Amino acid sequence: MKILIAADGSIYTTRMLAHLDMQDVWLRGEHRYTVLHCVEPLPPRAGAYLDADARRRYYASESELVFEPIRTFFKHHGVDVNFVSQVGSPAEVIATMADGGNFDLVVMGSHGHGALAGLLMGSVATKVLALSKTPVLLVR
Repeated sequence: MKILIAADGSIYTTRMLAHLDMQDVWLRGEHRYTVLHCVEPLPPRAGAYLDADARRRYYASESELVFEPIRTFFKHHGVDVNFVSQVGSPAEVIATMADGGNFDLVVMGSHGHGALAGLLMGSVATKVLALSKTPVLLVR
């Protein structure tokens, strides 16, 4: 199974990894994992003060903060993983990558805050469910 893991580095990402760890079926060699971290673009005024190289370093360092513990987790389990960092609106990037990359499943954490639509799941998760044709496993 080709699985896209959407990670933001929050406690919900940690809970998602713990869920994968508790279930035998997830960490088998038959699955191919891609971990995606989406960095929100810098506000235009802030970005205007940085050259392209400084912005690239900022986005890379933000992603690496998220990727480092996930790399350790999968390395501990002997699972090879592809890591992808993108800049943009998280829900749109996740849905586009899931559908365009022919993934079988998106796994992501969820949280309960925000308006009515976000009472049971986070707004990014809600948008991914609305935008993507790929099945989504939400871990709370």
